[in-house]
Amino acid sequence: MKKELLGPKVENVAIAIAQSQNEEGEKVYYVYLLNLRDDIMEGIIVCSKGYGEDPNLGEKIKTSTLRHTIEVLLPNEAAKIEPIMEEVFSLYNEYWVSFWVDGTLYDKKYVFHPEQIYESNFKHIDALNKKGILLS
Repeated sequence: MKKELLGPKVENVAIAIAQSQNEEGEKVYYVYLLNLRDDIMEGIIVCSKGYGEDPNLGEKIKTSTLRHTIEVLLPNEAAKIEPIMEEVFSLYNEYWVSFWVDGTLYDKKYVFHPEQIYESNFKHIDALNKKGILLS
């Protein structure tokens, strides 16, 4: 691939799946976008989808593709993207993030693998003050 088509490297941007509790005290999970950069991210688009195989039936599984937009994400700020159900933890959960900084377009794909999203793998995420999994 030609070098000019690769685009700039994305650094200090992360996707997290973090655990919370709802009003009934039940565990719920949300996906967050974290701007760990020193500059402002603008015109953000996050596309999410899940895919994999049913371990019992061996059939391919694909979720709907969802698209989210965020106008601005300030330095060291996080945005809640979407809830995520435990039922899809056994799939590959992909988040494609595109954004602008100072007139330059950046994009990066983040993929949570089925074996990653277990509470035993959760660590404290300082930026969210929650436990979860962080991909950067």
